[in-house]
Amino acid sequence: MEYQAKQLFAKHDVPVTVGTVVTSPADAAAAAEEQGGRVVVKAQVQAGGRGKAGGVKLAETPQDAVARAGDILGMEIKGLTVHRVLVAPAADIKDEYYFSFLVDRANRGYLCIASVEGGVEIEVVAHDKPEALAKVPVDPQAGVDDAKAAEIVAATGFPAEVADEAREVIKRLWDVFIKEDATLVEVNPLALLGDGHLEALDGKMTLDANAGFRHPDHAEFEDKAAADPLEAKAKAKGLNYVKLDGDVGIIGNGAGLVMSTLDVVAYAGERHGGVKPANFLDIGGGASAQVMADGLDVILNDTQVKSVFVNVFGGITACDAVANGIVNALEILGDEANKPLVVRLDGNNVEEGRRILDEANHPLVTLADTMDGAADRAAELASR
Repeated sequence: MEYQAKQLFAKHDVPVTVGTVVTSPADAAAAAEEQGGRVVVKAQVQAGGRGKAGGVKLAETPQDAVARAGDILGMEIKGLTVHRVLVAPAADIKDEYYFSFLVDRANRGYLCIASVEGGVEIEVVAHDKPEALAKVPVDPQAGVDDAKAAEIVAATGFPAEVADEAREVIKRLWDVFIKEDATLVEVNPLALLGDGHLEALDGKMTLDANAGFRHPDHAEFEDKAAADPLEAKAKAKGLNYVKLDGDVGIIGNGAGLVMSTLDVVAYAGERHGGVKPANFLDIGGGASAQVMADGLDVILNDTQVKSVFVNVFGGITACDAVANGIVNALEILGDEANKPLVVRLDGNNVEEGRRILDEANHPLVTLADTMDGAADRAAELASR
């Protein structure tokens, strides 16, 4: 959220005023007094477009801040409910710029995107005047030194009177991007204030969860109240799970296989009343009984799920181990396992895996020979 991004900006000496976060209108008056009386009250959700949605309002007095906080708290912005607002001092803005660093996946590097035409209409600028956006590639090995910062300033067209300070701010934002393991750092607006100095009046950051082991402090930025409870449960069990809005639960080993399974189920579902996948769940290379039980536990507790498709290609973990995992998982879950499972096994030791499942003869388990056939059967069962 904005206030969290600003905290990280301040940590790396980016010019910023964090402000005060409150969760009730009653607390907004004291926060406004603390911030100088005339303040901006800003919705704190993980989404852009807050201003256009009515989530950013100017308050002339502390009492006015109470009313503005009351207007914003509880509103929905892009499906997210506002539970907290940031009360920040109103700024004397002379000009607004846009600035960001992001991962450029297409070119396997980093990219700086900046414009002297920042503000709430930056999306319109990007669409109608793409030439107004400077795009400067950044070599991950070289980073942003004085020369690269100067190149960015020149490409963006920062006015001469702020060029020197802009170079310093850019280098500090680069520090934020690299040292916090971010995939996005965005400032809109990076404002030129009446006193002639630059300040980040807003901030958005996306942090790379794969680097979380290097940043234990990043855990505090997670909005647990907004997290899907099933996703939170899966995360606690160490599962790679994403909740979707469908009917067929998916378990597979390997992200590519699971993605393909989602597509195959979606295609099959068109023949059975529009049935769709209910989740992405990759159990990875290890399909032990406990891992399988954890995966089934999460999926079977999704009230939308009507059937489950277990699609495993035996590699490092052979199909007989997977089959034993499924049998043992159903024993572990007991009565909690109450929805039909369609299992497709292929690859290493597949015949033995199928034999184990045949002998177990569990009433909920249906074996399928092919991926298409299994998807069709799972969709059919869900449609009933």
